[in-house]
Amino acid sequence: MDILSITLTGLFVGVIGTGLGGLLAVFYKHPSKIFLSMAIAISGGLMLSIVCFDLLPEAFDISGLYYSLLGVVIGVIIVMIMEQVMPQQSGGQDTQYLKTGLLMGAAIAIHNLPEGLAIGASFMASQNVGLGMALVIGLHDFPEGLSMAAPLMAGGMRGLDVLYYTILSGIPTGVGAFIGAYMGEISPRLIALSMGIAAGCMLYMTCGEMFPMANDLHKGRVTTVGILIGIIAGIIITEML
Repeated sequence: MDILSITLTGLFVGVIGTGLGGLLAVFYKHPSKIFLSMAIAISGGLMLSIVCFDLLPEAFDISGLYYSLLGVVIGVIIVMIMEQVMPQQSGGQDTQYLKTGLLMGAAIAIHNLPEGLAIGASFMASQNVGLGMALVIGLHDFPEGLSMAAPLMAGGMRGLDVLYYTILSGIPTGVGAFIGAYMGEISPRLIALSMGIAAGCMLYMTCGEMFPMANDLHKGRVTTVGILIGIIAGIIITEML
């Protein structure tokens, strides 16, 4: 695929993924904590599985261990810096719902950039890897869009405005896809490096944010079951593509 097609694919995946989450929230205004916990855990398990069984092995095959692991370290550092510059969310009171939703949307928009990077770099490695990555990120974006939209709806924002903001948060995926594809077109080493960066970002977000968030929402076995479902689904996707 050429860079334009990859960029449009990343844009489509980000916009549709978060937009569908926002659309569901328009009709399902008060999702239960157990539902959100399961959705986030499954999407996190999917990401972890695709990174470990598809993205990183492909990067190792392209340019060896060094550049891929260097990218992972860079990716982790990037997300740690993002965490420092993002404002901290406050409270859990009803009056904070709107603020919480907007802050969540800003965080999702920032996180969608490395997800797009993963799509772009994966397509430059091979079309099958790119399609698998695009699919799993689209599935991952759905609960993110829902997690952003639910507090906005609870805060009194109109349904169409909620949908608009969730779609807006998916646009950086297209930007990231362009950057990943452009870097990958230059040399195989940059493909491996950019795939490693994307993997590091996704591993940190999954283990440091998504799994703890899912567990905080519901303390039962839902998170563990959801993670296992996601990992198994990711393995099946990897083998089918």
